[in-house]
Amino acid sequence: MSKLKVLGVMTALIFSLSAGTGPAIAQVKTEVPPVVPGAKSVTVEHIKVHAASLAGNLEGEAVDRDVFVFLPPSYSTDKDQHYPVVYALHGYSIGAEQWTHEIHVPQTIEGAFALGAKQMIVVLPDSKTVYGGSMYSRSQTTGDFEEFIAHDLVSYIDAHYRTIPDRESRGLVGHSMGGYGALRIGMKYPSVFGSLYVMSPCCLSVRRPDPSSAQEQALEKAVAALKSPADAANFSFFWKAQLATAAAWSPNPKNPPLYLDMPVKDGVVQQDVLNKWEANSPLAFIDQYIDNLRKYRAIAMDVGDEDGLRFDTIKVHNILDTYGLPNHFEIYHGTHTSAVADRFQNHVLPFFSENLCFTKNCQ
Repeated sequence: MSKLKVLGVMTALIFSLSAGTGPAIAQVKTEVPPVVPGAKSVTVEHIKVHAASLAGNLEGEAVDRDVFVFLPPSYSTDKDQHYPVVYALHGYSIGAEQWTHEIHVPQTIEGAFALGAKQMIVVLPDSKTVYGGSMYSRSQTTGDFEEFIAHDLVSYIDAHYRTIPDRESRGLVGHSMGGYGALRIGMKYPSVFGSLYVMSPCCLSVRRPDPSSAQEQALEKAVAALKSPADAANFSFFWKAQLATAAAWSPNPKNPPLYLDMPVKDGVVQQDVLNKWEANSPLAFIDQYIDNLRKYRAIAMDVGDEDGLRFDTIKVHNILDTYGLPNHFEIYHGTHTSAVADRFQNHVLPFFSENLCFTKNCQ
């Protein structure tokens, strides 16, 4: 398959954005699958989950997080039934509430069940930060969003709903930044999740910035003038994304008021910062986690044929193939976000229906 030179975290996002497929714009232009006649209603609960893993973060991110829980039609009537859970992670620049609109839930969940997918609980947690996204990473600056998803959230859902509290009955999926998060968390927490679906993942590799460019020079000057994270509210998509990445991957508790290090300082590339960013890039560390990935019952990935992120996604697929690790991979016709609702109803939930354990005695 065709190759592309290594794309940077933000270069990849801007490539998609300029093509009309970026996370900030085109996610609201998804193609909605038609309503399935006779589909039964699911119950939607909007709750708050306390994230102990985020306590004390230097950025002031909320530790009580919005979470949307979708309970299947039979949940209220079959009181003895316990269910698998699918955790679905949103992309950059949005939160859980906007994510519900972009994958068109509950309609697509109801449609999937009506078309034959087994009933399960679906959970959408909010991991948006002051700069637009946590990168689902662990950082003293933003807080530990890995543990929020894999521990705090899972523990809460198991304690408050009739789940099957077993890794074989938990699925993890995400789109764009959420796809990155699903892959990252999936690699590190195979004891928590049993099946994995990665949708159009961003941020799989890192570029080297050009400190001589007008963009980098303007960004460095603007960041130096900030008195608090909130002051970046009017920054452009690109600039906020850079700050979000730095907060997640190059935190610095001794560098107030933002408590992060940028990859360019005083017009010079900071190689130590780039090294930290590279260390958080799945294409750099996936080989270390192949044994963890082998523990999954099933792994799937997809990406649109008009999505600039497809090149790095193909590389991940090829690495898994190199290790003989089974994975279902599909390049479908579409942009970064045009088919996300259809994929969720007609591919993601059926995948988990086939690969999660729906009984209490999972093997």
